[in-house]
Amino acid sequence: MLIVLSLGGSILAKNLDPNRFLKYADVLRELSKKHTLLVVAGGGEAARNYIDTARAVGADEVTCDYIGIEITRLNARLLAAALGPDACPGIPTNYLEAAKAMRPGKVVVMGGVIPGQTTDAVAAILAEFLRADLLAIATSIDGVYSADPNCDPSAVKYDKISPEKLINIVMAIEMKAGSKSPVDPVAAKIIERCKLDALVMDARDPAVLGEVLNGEAAKKSPISCGTWITTKI
Repeated sequence: MLIVLSLGGSILAKNLDPNRFLKYADVLRELSKKHTLLVVAGGGEAARNYIDTARAVGADEVTCDYIGIEITRLNARLLAAALGPDACPGIPTNYLEAAKAMRPGKVVVMGGVIPGQTTDAVAAILAEFLRADLLAIATSIDGVYSADPNCDPSAVKYDKISPEKLINIVMAIEMKAGSKSPVDPVAAKIIERCKLDALVMDARDPAVLGEVLNGEAAKKSPISCGTWITTKI
């Protein structure tokens, strides 16, 4: 199975803890023995801090995007270093480079590509480009809700959701560099147009990420730690 994984910086690079990079690397290494795996690393708190500072000094949103991209690529380099020889050489800077970097048993690791695209959007476009079997969005929340559960106690979590319904939920979120959303609007539109099977899941525990992608995700069954985005509802 060809899997494109959007690995959120909020979970990968939390506190820049080297042990987290090593734990995720161990999981990805095992996954790559059974699946073709490409990983897009997010920027996380470091990216948001840099972007906040950039805005404070008067930077425009495109400049903020470029700053965020650089942070994602730094996180990608750290993850590739943790993978060692199991990572493909180099950090691709566009989709063609990512496709050319693919090697059997090796993990392709990359960061952002161009302004206006979040980690999720990059992963969704890459999944469409490569005709991936699965797009997995690994983040710090346990799926897609009808509203922000931190603000609305009546928010309902979806086990499965259509791309169209997902778009209606996420389009209300302002698109700015460093913004937070279970899935960003661009990624949601890509998922809709190419009818991708996508999974949004809580992967703060690296072991859970491996278990889900090797087990329940491969069987397309509902899971307690995530939401399936699918047209097959």
